[in-house]
Amino acid sequence: MAHFYQPSGRQPFLRAPGIVIAVIALLVAIEAVLQLVIPARSEEIFYLYGLVPARYSHAFLAAHHLNGGNVLERAGPFFTYMLLHGGWMHVLVNCIWLLPFGAVVARRYGTWLFLLLFVLCGIAGAAAHLALNWGSPAPLVGASAAVSGLMAVAFRMMGATPDGRLAPLLSPQVATWSAVWIGINIVAGVTGLGTGRPVQEVAWQAHLGGYFAGLLLAGPVDRLRFRGIARVPKPVDSG
Repeated sequence: MAHFYQPSGRQPFLRAPGIVIAVIALLVAIEAVLQLVIPARSEEIFYLYGLVPARYSHAFLAAHHLNGGNVLERAGPFFTYMLLHGGWMHVLVNCIWLLPFGAVVARRYGTWLFLLLFVLCGIAGAAAHLALNWGSPAPLVGASAAVSGLMAVAFRMMGATPDGRLAPLLSPQVATWSAVWIGINIVAGVTGLGTGRPVQEVAWQAHLGGYFAGLLLAGPVDRLRFRGIARVPKPVDSG
């Protein structure tokens, strides 16, 4: 029978890894600046640093006599859109969502692989949104695609085999959780839930793009983790 070791003494209020707390603090700090310091410029910042699909559509740019910008200006929003949010409720929901799933992932993979997954899932979500909203002038903002990807990774970890290997993509647990998440997002997309404002509050295509990226990237990142462990020298037995 398994027993849980209960350490003695005062325990920390938050057990989440430091990198998860740091990301949450960064997202909240950026929202505080937008809301309290430069509220008049928030819409301008959304269009500059959010992901605006129209920025990548030559037909839209030509029709409106606009310049699409250089390579850096086009690539940057794939990263910076994750740092912006459409209000306190938006950022708080994402942070509450990030805390449990991000902690699970960060404990297994450590700081750098956690950040790699966060960024890659966020980029995948942005790419999915761009492909399905080509030419749209509405900016995409928020870390939800990245967090959705971390959730997918956590699902594969929670269904791990007894020897610690990630649950297969088509395992019953992963398939069930994925079906539920896909269903929720399809309902959001069909009903238009949360998309009545210029800044989308429920970017369901980005959620799914990030989620599937997390499912697929979990395996390769897990192999990177084990290679890192294998490079650590084994202790010498002096007995």
